[in-house]
Parts: sequence; C-alpha cells; structure tokens
Amino acid sequence: MSVRAAFEFTDRSVLVVGASRGGIGAAIAAGFAECGASVRITGAEPEPVTADRGRYPYTQLDIADPNAVQRMADGIPALDVLVNCAGIARRDEEYDPAVFARVLDVNLRGLLHLANAFKGRLVASRGTMINIASMYSTFGSPRVPAYGASKAGVAQMTKSLALAWAQHGVRVNAIAPGFIVTEQTARARADATHYQRVIDRTPVGRWGQPTDIVGPALFLASPAAAFITGAVLPVDGGYTAV
Repeated sequence: MSVRAAFEFTDRSVLVVGASRGGIGAAIAAGFAECGASVRITGAEPEPVTADRGRYPYTQLDIADPNAVQRMADGIPALDVLVNCAGIARRDEEYDPAVFARVLDVNLRGLLHLANAFKGRLVASRGTMINIASMYSTFGSPRVPAYGASKAGVAQMTKSLALAWAQHGVRVNAIAPGFIVTEQTARARADATHYQRVIDRTPVGRWGQPTDIVGPALFLASPAAAFITGAVLPVDGGYTAV
C-alpha cells in the first residue's frame, strides 16, 4: 500500500469516545472525518457543547457504566477504529477517596468497559484501538494523583490489550500528550507561574494544541503503523525528554 493510500479512511468506521467538549477528542474526530471516515462521537453531555453539534452521530455516555457502554456497542454493527479520549481530572480534589474513585472509574475502568464491549467488532474488522494516556503516565502528579494513577493504568492496559488481541489482528496503542490547551487544563493555565514553567521546560517552547494529537492518531490507526502495537507515543513537545 502506498503512503498516500495509507491515510485514506473512506468507508472506515470510527468511534471517538469523549469528543463532546472540543479539545483532543473533537480534533481527532475532525481529522478522521477529513480523511473520509464515517465518524461518530460520545460525550457526557446530552448534546455536544461545541460547534460539532449535529456534525456526527452522537451518544451521551457515562463510560464508567458498563451497561451503558454495552448498549451503545449493540447499536454499532461494525467498527474499524476505536479512539478512547474520555477522561476527567479534579485538580487539588483527588485525595478525597470518593473523587479518587470516580476518576479511576472514568479514566481506567471505562477503558476496560470499552474493550469488553467492542472487542468483537474490532476483531471482525481487524481494526485498531487508540487510547489517550498522558505524560503523567510516567511521572508523579501531586495535584492530580488519581488522574496520574489512572493514566499510568491506561498505558499499562494498552500494552496488555495489545498482547491479548494481537492474535486476532487487532492493534492497540496509546498517545501520551503533554500540556495541551483544552478545557481540562484551563485551571492550570490560569496559574501564570505554572503556565510559564511549562513553556520554559518544553523544548519546542509552547503548550500543545489539540490538533497536535491528530497526526499521531491518524498514523497509529493507519496501515503505515501496521507493525506498531503496545506502544505509548509521547506527544509533548519534548517535555518528558528533559
């Protein structure tokens, strides 16, 4: 297959979980749609809160509810690419056991629910799953300990699923973004000192944009990445290389 053809997703079915509020999920959905894919999205809200309202078929979903995830899967007859962008963080609140548990339910157990619900469809299509981990998969996060622990779990679960599903021709990889300008990072960016420290440490000298994650996602879903599974790809402007 030519390199040009590798990034043609016409007639491919893509589900992006966690794409209702703009940010990384919405950018990835738009990237796949631009490449010809049939895209559907989910979010926690009754309707998307961005300009994408009405652009894609939409399902309101609590990813922490395995029955809800299974009901959604039952309504999707075929799937080629599953992208899991769902995630929450509660800055300075996560040492509360109830908050800690909720973050893990969404960020980590939700991944398990998706994997269980969509395995059959991905096996049938010899498709691929892409999870959004985090740079916090690899180092401490004192203000978001549950988020960091859950994203480390996402990275590890990605590797386990890659091993378990390789025999079926299904590839599973993850992207570990660095500091990205999204709604979720709004509180952190409001701290001027923290905002500048990120820029000072990041070799490319800026915060990332959601569109910075699109190319890596398209690549990992494409035949150009046919020999890649179980990888956690840092997309952080070099932050974790320092």
